[in-house]
Amino acid sequence: MNILEGIRKSKKNSKQLLVEIATAIKKDPKLIEQIKEGLKKGSKTEKGILMESLEYVTKDDPAIVEKLLNTITDFINYKDSPRVRWEAARIIANVSAKYPKEAGKVVDKLFLNTNDKGTVVRWSAAYALGKIARYNLNSRTNLVPKIEAFLKKEQNSGVKNVYLKALMAISK
Repeated sequence: MNILEGIRKSKKNSKQLLVEIATAIKKDPKLIEQIKEGLKKGSKTEKGILMESLEYVTKDDPAIVEKLLNTITDFINYKDSPRVRWEAARIIANVSAKYPKEAGKVVDKLFLNTNDKGTVVRWSAAYALGKIARYNLNSRTNLVPKIEAFLKKEQNSGVKNVYLKALMAISK
């Protein structure tokens, strides 16, 4: 049974599914190919579960998604689901220390998400931009002034705090 079939037939809730999928990926990294296929063919809910599973795994092992970075990048501005957008941004944040050059390539896409109506999407974009600025020295010079500008216009205190933490981490 492939991953999409497993999601469709499962009686588990979204959180249980993502933990199950993340655990399976850790045991068998070959499942990444099924994830890639699932991201192409799945519903927006299924894509959200798969992206969140990848976000969960990349906290501990960013290298596991190396072959999927281009695919993940394609979903940063995915119109059909805020969840997919925010999970893609968080994955980029998680891999930015290991793959700073690749993460730096998505900055413009993340800029678009700083204007999203969804707070979680904006928070995730802020988090990813902060991590990229921290680990990609080539992007830092251009990113810091942009982060400062985003900080000034942002209304949500949680998102503002993410920008502030990023700027403090960079200044150390």
